Amino acid sequence: MAFVDKARIRLHAGKGGDGAVSFHREKYVAAGGPDGGDGGRGGSVVFVPDDNMTTLMDFRYKRKYTAPDGANGQGKRCAGRDGEDLIVRVPRGTLIRDTESGALMHDMSDGLRYVAAKGGRGGWGNMHFATPTRQVPRFAKPGLPGELREVTLELKLLADVGLIGFPNVGKSTLLSVVSRAHPKIANYHFTTLFPNLGVVYVDEGTSFVMADIPGIIEGASEGAGLGHDFLRHIERCRLLVHVVDVSGVEGRNPVEDFRIINEELHRYQPELAGRPQIVAANKCDMISDDGEALQALRHEAEKLGFPVFEISAATHQGTEALVRHCAGMLSALPPMEPFEADYVPPEPVLEGAEDVRIEQTDGLWQLEGEWLKRVAATVNFSDYESRMFFDRILRKAGIFDRLEQMGIRDGDTVCIYDLMFDYRY
Repeated sequence: MAFVDKARIRLHAGKGGDGAVSFHREKYVAAGGPDGGDGGRGGSVVFVPDDNMTTLMDFRYKRKYTAPDGANGQGKRCAGRDGEDLIVRVPRGTLIRDTESGALMHDMSDGLRYVAAKGGRGGWGNMHFATPTRQVPRFAKPGLPGELREVTLELKLLADVGLIGFPNVGKSTLLSVVSRAHPKIANYHFTTLFPNLGVVYVDEGTSFVMADIPGIIEGASEGAGLGHDFLRHIERCRLLVHVVDVSGVEGRNPVEDFRIINEELHRYQPELAGRPQIVAANKCDMISDDGEALQALRHEAEKLGFPVFEISAATHQGTEALVRHCAGMLSALPPMEPFEADYVPPEPVLEGAEDVRIEQTDGLWQLEGEWLKRVAATVNFSDYESRMFFDRILRKAGIFDRLEQMGIRDGDTVCIYDLMFDYRY
């Protein structure tokens, strides 16, 4: 199965149900009055962490997630049913970002549910609009639309220990030896193309998760190779095991390799370079010289306070001591804190009557605007009283004054979306 650690999806919460226009009718009950119920709330899109998921593969093929709408209100003051929330399961450790701004909305490693898109509120039924002077309201409010947003999912693996180092230094072999993971192993660069996880059992009741991070190369912090794709999976590791090839069979300089990797960590994120680190001097069984390279690496690492373990992952030499030392350090290290969200929802832009656009062409006056659309949606144009209510709102908002200032004449046609009427002074 392919490893997918980034995906962009579109979320659409459900629309609220419309309020009902209804009147109570019952034998022997005079003037029952309006009894239209409210519409139900639209369903929300909710993210839930799932410990059984380790990849964002499910989001490669499905990119749009739509929650159901709320049901319309009914007579007898019956409210419509709320739309069911749409549950979207993601691996624990997934970051949810706003695609447009890139800001972090939520870190799913905290184990909590997160409502990413809220459903719209249901509209009021006509029972709310009865007054002593308007006893037969033939209109109700429509439901509000649900939130629509595009988010980017970014998986940062949850592992206690991260294996870092250049390609082909033995990280995958070490993981396969100390855990039951079965990563692909071969003697060529970039055998590992995506992180592998394995559970390392030390003693009864003592275990930890180890991640084999694909080989980092020089320039990875600037995106060379697949640098950023690999480096981000180290961010949650409490402890780093830096695997260095000290055999010399490939002509590499262990000290130089050690310095380059730590420099890339510092450039990518300075806090990573200060993370607790253990140096695993691998392939000690194949040392071709008198061990000068190993001693030079030990001197360099211990200068920084990093303990050095001489191991051979292929022959299992020194791996048990390394694992036990990792377990001891982890017992004293605090758990990683979830990343803090920095997303600030934009202020809703609510258009008012002053934002209504008026265009005139050959005696036809066209009116458009979000405010006007919202008002028109509440009006039952087949009812005289409702039409008079709409007329009063437009007059009070100054729409008619603007039309007259622009030169509308008696008998000109006014078009408001699907409604057309002749203007009369």
